Amino acid sequence: MTSNTARRAVPGFFLAVGGACLLAATVGGHLAPGLVAFGILAVCSLALALLGRRSETYQGLTEKAPDERFARIGGWAWAGTGIVLTVGNLSAFIGELASGRSGDPYFWFVATAAITYIALVAFLSRRT
Repeated sequence: MTSNTARRAVPGFFLAVGGACLLAATVGGHLAPGLVAFGILAVCSLALALLGRRSETYQGLTEKAPDERFARIGGWAWAGTGIVLTVGNLSAFIGELASGRSGDPYFWFVATAAITYIALVAFLSRRT
């Protein structure tokens, strides 16, 4: 994949996920949340498309083989995203338990995150 293709693929992915959310919400009878999700992801897609033209950082992150600086920035960005998602799911799980509910599906997100973390630490420690 060329870096130009990657710069277009990332915004396209956001737009496709937004379309899938809108379709799923519509089929499920919840049009308003689907429109909100699609709108947020469409704005993110547009922002990424515009960044692809002007931002050296975004261009560096979407290169086929980014240099060490951009690889580190991308790694930290993914790690930060993982932390936010894990803490959010853990908070939702605890909130569900406190409300007297089972905590599903948040339990499975938290359990999957914990197992993935342990597996990746074990795997990556053998590689480096």
